Amino acid sequence: MIDLYTWITPNGRKVSIMLEECGLEYEAFAVDILKGEQFQPHFLKVSPNAKIPAIVDRETGMSLMESGAILMYLARKTGRFMPCDEAVKWSVVEWVMWQMGGFGPMLGQTHHFLHFNPGKSDYAEERFGKETTRLYGVLDHQLSQHEYVAGDYSVADMAIWPWASRFEWQNIDMNEFPYVKRWYETVAAHPAVQRGYNVPREVGSVPMP
Repeated sequence: MIDLYTWITPNGRKVSIMLEECGLEYEAFAVDILKGEQFQPHFLKVSPNAKIPAIVDRETGMSLMESGAILMYLARKTGRFMPCDEAVKWSVVEWVMWQMGGFGPMLGQTHHFLHFNPGKSDYAEERFGKETTRLYGVLDHQLSQHEYVAGDYSVADMAIWPWASRFEWQNIDMNEFPYVKRWYETVAAHPAVQRGYNVPREVGSVPMP
């Protein structure tokens, strides 16, 4: 049994989708970041950085924060969604790091300035809007050569897809990125993705282009 501390954000959904795809038993605990629940002492014991998601593996006693680390831990635990072949494995790791270092942080800033605070800073809107478009172009080029981000369906797709699911917040027209759109719709059709999207609470259907 895995204890999952999470909220309805792209980073949180990475892990709930992975848990659903692996068929692991887990219990989800909502950490409402809008109410500051991430700063409660019991959560800080699991996630010292006060960020969701975090897990506690009751079987091993292991606790982990940081969504990328959690995905890799669960892949190692289950032997799924991380290739054994060294070259392919490192391609998966490469794209998880791409998401962690760029596609997540930059799109998060786009959400802040374009979705939640429009009109506050023309400079920030232009800067992060352009970088978001550039990153979608990088992803589109990669997917023009592969069905999934790093070959077969993997933790790389689970890391990236939840951020793409907020394309409307990012003012992104998926029709401009046809390979991303094809991949996005393919991943969205997974029943495990649809279940994981609605953890820790029901929010409705997955957004579709």
